Amino acid sequence: MLLIYFVTILLSNTVGALSGMGGGVIIKPILDFLGFHSLSSIAFYSSVAVFVMSISSTYKQYQNGIYIDWRKAISISFGSLIGGLLGDWLLNQALLIFSNQGKVQFIQYVIMLVTLVIVLLYNQLSTWTFQFKGLSTFFLIGLILGILSTFLGIGGGPINVACLILFFGMDVKTATVYSIITIFFSQLAKLGSISISTGFGIFDLTVLWVIIPAAILGGYIGGFFSKKMSDQSVSHLYSFIVIFVILLNVYNLWTVL
Repeated sequence: MLLIYFVTILLSNTVGALSGMGGGVIIKPILDFLGFHSLSSIAFYSSVAVFVMSISSTYKQYQNGIYIDWRKAISISFGSLIGGLLGDWLLNQALLIFSNQGKVQFIQYVIMLVTLVIVLLYNQLSTWTFQFKGLSTFFLIGLILGILSTFLGIGGGPINVACLILFFGMDVKTATVYSIITIFFSQLAKLGSISISTGFGIFDLTVLWVIIPAAILGGYIGGFFSKKMSDQSVSHLYSFIVIFVILLNVYNLWTVL
C-alpha cells in the first residue's frame, strides 16, 4: 500500500506542479478508487500532499525566474485561505448530514465532473478572457476556488488554472504559478482547521512518511520540467490530464451509484 501511495503521489504531483493542477485532482479519485482509507482520511492525505508540493514547486518556479506580482498573489491567497476554511466546514457538514459517506462522494464527483467538462470545453474551444485587474476580483476568485478545492478534496486543480486564464487573461505558465500559490493557502486553511477541531491523531500518520517525500520530489521535478516545456506543451498536458481525470471520476461515480 505505501509503495502505491508513494508512486501515485510522486507522479500526480509532478504532473500537478507542471500543469498547475496541484496533484490533488488526480490523487483524490485514485485513492478513492484504491479504497484503503476513509473519505476524511483521503481528503487529509491529499491536502498534505498538495500543500507540501505547493511549497517545493513555488520555490523551484521562483528559481526559474517566473515573475510574481505579490499584491495579486496575496489578494487571491487571502481569498483562498478564507475559502479553504469555508470549504472544509461545508465538507464536515455534508459528512454529518449524510451518514453514508458514499452520498458525499457522489456529490463531490458530480460537482467535479461538471466543472471539469466546462474547463475542458473552455480550454479547447475558447480564447476569450475578461482581463480583470482589481485586487478585489483576485480576492473573490480566490475565495471561490478555496471553497471548491477543499470541499472537493482536490487542492484546486484545473479549476484554478482555467479561472485564472478566463478572468485575468494570464498565459498558461503564469496561471500555473498563481494556481500553486492559491493551493498552498487553501490547503493551509484546511490543515489548520483540522488541527484546531479534531487534531491529526484520528488519522494514520505513518502514511505521511511516504506522502511528504513523494510530494516534495513531485513538486520539485514538476517545477524543473516546467522551465523546459513550451506554453503549448503545458496546455496539451493540461487538457490530457483533465480528460484522464474526467474518465476516472466517471468510473468512481458509477461505483457509488
